[in-house]
Amino acid sequence: MTRIAIIIGSTRPRRRTAVVARWVAEVAARHPATTAGEATFEVVDLAEYGLSVLDEPTPALFGEYLNAHTTRWAATIDSFDGFVFVTPEYNHAVPAALKNAIDFLFAEWNNKAAGFVSHGVHGGVRAVEHLRLTMTELQVANVRTQVALSAFTDFEITDPADPGVIAPDEHQEPTLIEMLDEVIAWSRALKPLRDATAGSEAVAVPA
Repeated sequence: MTRIAIIIGSTRPRRRTAVVARWVAEVAARHPATTAGEATFEVVDLAEYGLSVLDEPTPALFGEYLNAHTTRWAATIDSFDGFVFVTPEYNHAVPAALKNAIDFLFAEWNNKAAGFVSHGVHGGVRAVEHLRLTMTELQVANVRTQVALSAFTDFEITDPADPGVIAPDEHQEPTLIEMLDEVIAWSRALKPLRDATAGSEAVAVPA
């Protein structure tokens, strides 16, 4: 079975990103691959991992993790075959918490696939441009289809400080399903590479 993580890419209190991730999870639960038992999707919330600003003394490339929060995070990411990153756009880029979480690891990301769901005043598209470059360096295949949710047309917001209610335009769900198709297909296609490198990069799992 192909395992895909839906990563909530913001840790801000009352974040709209969590609302978007729930919508992604609801659509993914109806995906034909899910109902057929061929794929599974799980929400992974950065806020639950307690990652500090990168505090490992050795570069992630070497996989020599000393901190419990790192080994827990590494074990989680290592267990998935692909990812859907759900991200807002902060100042033309990804949130610092998401970039920090990505930078903690290296091998655990390799030879997997990723899709992107972004949101913001400009649909979060500039955050995804940053993510695509980072994922390429980590040997993660970026799928082409992207969901970009506008704060003006895809949400019902009465108070800018509150998450609001997601109300995606009618084209958004078909686009999301297309993106999920691509993530599943690429995650499966890359499995031989993951299998070939299994065991060459040990991931420490906390007791």
